[in-house]
Amino acid sequence: MFKLKLPTDPRWANIAEGNLEEILTDHAWCEQKAATNAVGLITMIPEHTEIVTELLAIAQEELDHFNQVHEIIKKRGYILGRTRKDDYVNQLFKFIIQGSREDLIIDKMLFAAMIEARSCERFKVLTENIKDDELREFYKELMISEANHYTTFIGFARQLGDPEKVNKRWEEWLQYEGEIIKSYGNKETIHG
Repeated sequence: MFKLKLPTDPRWANIAEGNLEEILTDHAWCEQKAATNAVGLITMIPEHTEIVTELLAIAQEELDHFNQVHEIIKKRGYILGRTRKDDYVNQLFKFIIQGSREDLIIDKMLFAAMIEARSCERFKVLTENIKDDELREFYKELMISEANHYTTFIGFARQLGDPEKVNKRWEEWLQYEGEIIKSYGNKETIHG
């Protein structure tokens, strides 16, 4: 899926299901950060009207997901905890090229695509391995949304830069992510 170099061990879903309040809180904050990231990208490319329009739709959809997760948290009698530090995302962020403005923008699009790809893959693992019917269906719906976001961000990168160069850089992202993900998959967080 998405040419990710290392698939998530299905046993991660059992870890996640073992502490649903924690995974749901972590997931809620991931959605909020995704919305914030989309808005941040808008500030970098306001002259690209069509992309801005799509990024606004993504930001709104991510906030809607945040709300949906929060509703599940409330329904189950849990409380939305404080925002979580996401070590996986922080490690990915270090890989962003700090070169020219164009390189930076393209890499930020690929950064977003990578997070969406891994999140989609994790949601697929949840849908195939958890016993909770409500969450299984919920994550199936979100899996489709994340796949669409991944495709959109890759498309933006190719639109803003040389597609061949973008494809080469995406391969570098896949290699990098394949190495860092080896340290994850053992905590009840979306990327943990």
